[in-house]
Amino acid sequence: MNPHMLAQLLVQLIVIIAVSRLIGRGARWLGQPLVIAEVVAGIALGPSLLGWLAPGAMHWLFPPESMPFLKMLAEVGLVLFMFLIGLELDPKLLKGRGHASVAISHSSIVVPFALGAAAGALWLYRSLSSPDVPFSSFVLFMGVSMSITAFPVLARILSERGMMQSKLGAIAIACAAVDDVTAWCILAFVVSLVRASDLAHAGLTTLFALLYIGFMLLLVKPFLARLGARVANREGLTQNVVAITMVLLLGSAWTTEYIGIHSLFGAFMFGAVIPKEGGLAAALAEKLEDVAVVLLLPVFFAFSGLRTQMGLLATPEAWLTCGVIILLACLGKFGGSAVAARLTGLRWKEAGAVGILMNTRGLMELIVLNLGLDLGVISPTLFTMMVIMALVTTFMTTPLLKLLYSPEDQAREQMVQTPEGPLPSPAYTVLLCVSHGQAGPGMAVLSRALSGERNEANLYALHLLSPERSLKARGEEALDPSAASGGALAPLVGRAEKLGLSVRTLSFVSSEPARDICRTAQAKRADLVLLGWHKPLFSQTVLGGTVHEVMQEAGGTVAVLVDRGLTQVRRVLVPFVGSRHDRAALGLARRLVKQAGAEVTVLHVTSPDGAGAGRAQVEELFPADEGAAVKLKVVRHASPEEAALEEAKAGYDLVVVGLGAEWGLEDRLFGVQRERIVRDAPASLLLVHHPEAATVLARTPEEARTQGSPPETTTQPLGARS
Repeated sequence: MNPHMLAQLLVQLIVIIAVSRLIGRGARWLGQPLVIAEVVAGIALGPSLLGWLAPGAMHWLFPPESMPFLKMLAEVGLVLFMFLIGLELDPKLLKGRGHASVAISHSSIVVPFALGAAAGALWLYRSLSSPDVPFSSFVLFMGVSMSITAFPVLARILSERGMMQSKLGAIAIACAAVDDVTAWCILAFVVSLVRASDLAHAGLTTLFALLYIGFMLLLVKPFLARLGARVANREGLTQNVVAITMVLLLGSAWTTEYIGIHSLFGAFMFGAVIPKEGGLAAALAEKLEDVAVVLLLPVFFAFSGLRTQMGLLATPEAWLTCGVIILLACLGKFGGSAVAARLTGLRWKEAGAVGILMNTRGLMELIVLNLGLDLGVISPTLFTMMVIMALVTTFMTTPLLKLLYSPEDQAREQMVQTPEGPLPSPAYTVLLCVSHGQAGPGMAVLSRALSGERNEANLYALHLLSPERSLKARGEEALDPSAASGGALAPLVGRAEKLGLSVRTLSFVSSEPARDICRTAQAKRADLVLLGWHKPLFSQTVLGGTVHEVMQEAGGTVAVLVDRGLTQVRRVLVPFVGSRHDRAALGLARRLVKQAGAEVTVLHVTSPDGAGAGRAQVEELFPADEGAAVKLKVVRHASPEEAALEEAKAGYDLVVVGLGAEWGLEDRLFGVQRERIVRDAPASLLLVHHPEAATVLARTPEEARTQGSPPETTTQPLGARS
């Protein structure tokens, strides 16, 4: 072994992961699943692009002697990933949908299988295969490769569009589950036929495979159920439990490899028999998903890309053949699924959407194709054509689904499914958006102050999950909805319970967090969107990134809580110069006075020449019966930001400040320096943004009238008026 081979492998991993994630940002922008980016990254690093533009660089990065190590690493990654796919298959998906899902999924296998086998027998075997490849093996493999649906990609598309709980999404995911199991069983038979030297050996392999399946169902599954119950009730997922699971997983993969039906089937089967109740499946997914998906799976895509040679399609006839393969694949998968869905009672639009979803191939297709290339069943040229087919059918899924089954159709379906009831009371509604758990307790304290002793507010706690975390999150939500996604909502819910607050939790997968926050706020008729802040990885500004995007798109008041140990809301400071954001800050302060009995100091900063109209504007929001708890302090200062910072040192619990350049607060996408008032203020801050088109409170009169100059420096209750 070359002593520098480890260094070579580490460089390869760095390049593969970096390029995959870089292209992934573009794929997300186009609304495509991450698998598209990883496949494209693999092809870009192979002879099709890098080898064409800089053959020397490709040879240096992926020398031939390093390929066996890369292949073994990719194989280990696939074993772990197929185990995760098995974990993701839940028998509950079929509950109440068995007949329809089995009919649609089997139609979506039989029709493309028949088209693929016919194309292989009548055309492709003569033009793209060699005489040493058995005819029956080639025909059967072409049928299987046309029949695959990518269950994980389909699940992520449904999650990102919020369709997992819809009727259409439930049917599609159930069909994909049945499709996956059936296709892998057929593939196991085809592989055993290819590897067997004669028909007797093929029959023996099939018999051993059936015995293996029976052993897994009758002996291993009950043992795993007891292990799962122990994890849930006593010990938790200890290292010993993980070690036992890994030994069983690798043993299952080795058994199927030794039998002759490939290690991937053993990994998939072992994941499928692990019970989904009890928390074992979700806990194992949490342990393994990041390593398998982020580190090892891109290695498989890179290895596939190195085997994809676009240069082999050098003639118009080759590209025409590739186009016909894509057409047959779409016709078989889409046509078979859509017609079967229509016959089971779905409308044509819904049936067409099911057909589009079932036509998704992606990762599972690449696994099958690499298996065929390793076995020598398909040639490198046909492998390249089939990879292009997998890319095209996966890429077209999202845009075609949006075109045929729009968000409006989805919303209409949900309205039909939701029984009509009395409209909720027009109570004050707050949407609490939690990204990380540490923001939760302070948001709960502020919510208590906004709700009052009688809980006069509707509180919704929202946590959005990244698409890559959907498997783990679904498992955790099934166990405990309040502790979704690694417990991000748990600190908020726990503090809310201690404070006697009722908080409804929401959690779903989102690839567009800002837009989904705004949509949720609109659906819940939120009066206030409250965002928790944590220090970002690169940007320093509090008002950047997702916060900036929410403020740009939201139709109502948005506030960001910078928590510095907020435990009560008794003394509140509101710096004020008169902007619409300042007026929104005063509106929140008014609610804190009414609901929590807070003492509010309004710091009206005027220019040194005395110009200003703060009293009139403040009095509009605080009638005489509320003004006794509010003090107006007027100061002359050339720098409002400096004046606010000086006053904030007087021991306030919370500083409520509107956005504006005068306070050094301007929402921007990226910033290299944190806002000074955020950096230096000793108290917790609530940064308030209000859109131009809205008013602060429904009961607030017209915009403030300009009146005389305030006194030089006064501090008095607003209730003491002349």
